Amino acid sequence: MKRDARDGLLISPIRNGTVIDHITGGEALNVLKIIGITGATTESISVATNVKSAKMGRKDIVKIENRELFTEEVDRIALIAPHATISIIRNYIVHEKKGVEIPSVLVGVVRCPNPGCISNTNEPISSKFAVLATGLHCLYCDWIITKDITNHII
Repeated sequence: MKRDARDGLLISPIRNGTVIDHITGGEALNVLKIIGITGATTESISVATNVKSAKMGRKDIVKIENRELFTEEVDRIALIAPHATISIIRNYIVHEKKGVEIPSVLVGVVRCPNPGCISNTNEPISSKFAVLATGLHCLYCDWIITKDITNHII
């Protein structure tokens, strides 16, 4: 574990896994929730919240040992942390680093809050939302989600 006299104790490096950096301050626990990591899962994780950041003021960081994220998980993260960066670590070295991008259409990522929407029935379809500047627009029932997007992520 590295120690910096100016900042105190830092999180130890991981051998293999994923580092999610530049998460909007206070959203790290929501990031863990939307990618399915709970106290009952076996992943070894490190979480730093409200860390000083020159670019963002405050940011969160999540390190997940021995796990690389799927594209669908990165899409979900982009919804609540649009400036996040994803680093894939292999043998303590950054193998790949990329920013998140919110796709123009989300399929199967968000649940429509309209109970009458066809995507909430027993039909074999996934939810489908267009991503707009004003929110998420359901392409089946025209419902628009403008607040609490985290609560609707599947």
